[in-house]
Amino acid sequence: MSVDLATVKRVARLARLAVSEEQAERMTGELNGILGFVEQLDEVDVTGVEPMTSVTPMAMKKRHDVVTDGDKADAIVANAPATDRNFFQVPKVVE
Repeated sequence: MSVDLATVKRVARLARLAVSEEQAERMTGELNGILGFVEQLDEVDVTGVEPMTSVTPMAMKKRHDVVTDGDKADAIVANAPATDRNFFQVPKVVE
């Protein structure tokens, strides 16, 4: 698969990018190079290879789902100009 100048301009327009003519021509070559590399990867035989989440084997670090820091509502609203039962009070903006 190769990308032509019209495709680069269309993708740039869809992405809301301002691209000059020379930038579009340069991007055409760059995108074709990227797609060529992806095509090379498609030729690699990966039968029998397990999917990995990292290049080094490791176990996911898990933590217990417990509350470690709480009961600070009074400290949080201490500097607020107006509060009501540990809630911030703000002026009404919609009439």
